[in-house]
Amino acid sequence: MWGFVGGLALVIGALIAFALRPSKRAIAYVMAFGAGVLISAVAFDLTEEALELGGGLPVGAGLAAGALVYYFGDRLLRRMRPGGRSEEADDPQGLVLGALLDGIPESAAIGLTLISGGGVSGSFVAAVFISNLPESIPASAELESRHPRRAIVGLWLAIAIASAIAAALGYVLLKDASGDWAAFVKAFAGGAILCMLTNTMIPQAFRDGGDRVGLVTVLGFALAALLSAA
Repeated sequence: MWGFVGGLALVIGALIAFALRPSKRAIAYVMAFGAGVLISAVAFDLTEEALELGGGLPVGAGLAAGALVYYFGDRLLRRMRPGGRSEEADDPQGLVLGALLDGIPESAAIGLTLISGGGVSGSFVAAVFISNLPESIPASAELESRHPRRAIVGLWLAIAIASAIAAALGYVLLKDASGDWAAFVKAFAGGAILCMLTNTMIPQAFRDGGDRVGLVTVLGFALAALLSAA
């Protein structure tokens, strides 16, 4: 259920794109806020808990592995885009595929937060939810000129369902795993998310929103840290 909640932001983002037509600057601020929330979630809900579950070695290995997998996966996606373009806003299909690849480890991490705490991490679910909005809004606006709205919403809904399945698998397959293995998987998700943030969300937010996105990013981090502490 919580994995589906995080993925449902993709559907909501499409509805926002259809109804409001937000500017690139507004999308950049949402993206910057989501980046701050995700940084906080990676620090407090993934890496910190991973260190409690296992030692420094599995955590370090997981962070490195997650970053490397995302890095090479992103390079492969860019080569698949028409003309080798790297601008995701110009390639809605690449954004959709990127949302799927990002959503799988994020949703699995939602399931993992249940293992050690006994309850879902509200701050991490919020981070995943907010970070999905700036992915679906620009892609939906671009796809609308070529596909019916019903098909676009159905596409995002399918990814949300895949996110729910990934969250369930993250919990079911790893609830009896050793502490070191669970720590590695949590750190893996954290490494992939951090690499995604620095390669995609933050540069695009700065490009479209200017230097104020730094303030919005800190605001997102602060609010998520307060939510995590609460």
